[in-house]
Amino acid sequence: MNKKERIFEHFEQAAQLLNTLMEDPEFLNSVERAGEAMVQCIKQGGKIISCGNGGSMSDSMHFAEELSGRYREHRPGIAAISCSDPSHITCVGNDYGFEFIFSRFVEAIGQTGDTLLAISTSGNSANVLEAAKAAKAKGMRVIGLTGRGGGELKAMCDVVVDVPWEGFADRVQEAHIKVIHAWIDLIEREQ
Repeated sequence: MNKKERIFEHFEQAAQLLNTLMEDPEFLNSVERAGEAMVQCIKQGGKIISCGNGGSMSDSMHFAEELSGRYREHRPGIAAISCSDPSHITCVGNDYGFEFIFSRFVEAIGQTGDTLLAISTSGNSANVLEAAKAAKAKGMRVIGLTGRGGGELKAMCDVVVDVPWEGFADRVQEAHIKVIHAWIDLIEREQ
């Protein structure tokens, strides 16, 4: 396979997955339910805390900054924060272990009525699972953004949005950013 064919293959796989998602009413309904849950959280005075590892952390940060800053429309800032502070992560990782970097943040910042957006392409990241446990203990709603069937996280979520892809995580992440942008738009329009 030459370079152009390899590049084309990336775009072709992404298009196939997006077409599959657009034709799946159950998937689209889960995206809508999760978005509505986050809108209600904000309308009732809560905040959204997001977390994830690697590329999912970047998505977590992007989600939060588009809400606290601005997406498409000028409007007041919306209460959203990503667990991505390097000093917090290294402190907790050193003192408690990497699996607790997000749960300690949720314990410190989360409150009853808040929502946790837990992002994991496998649904099995130990630190994301711990965050979901901490959120539930605080009376928070948990929205899972996953792939590959949802993993262990699926059972811990009030709403799970699972991208049905068994291949490499990059395709799941590409779908995740589409879902995140749809949520941001929905939340922004409902303010």
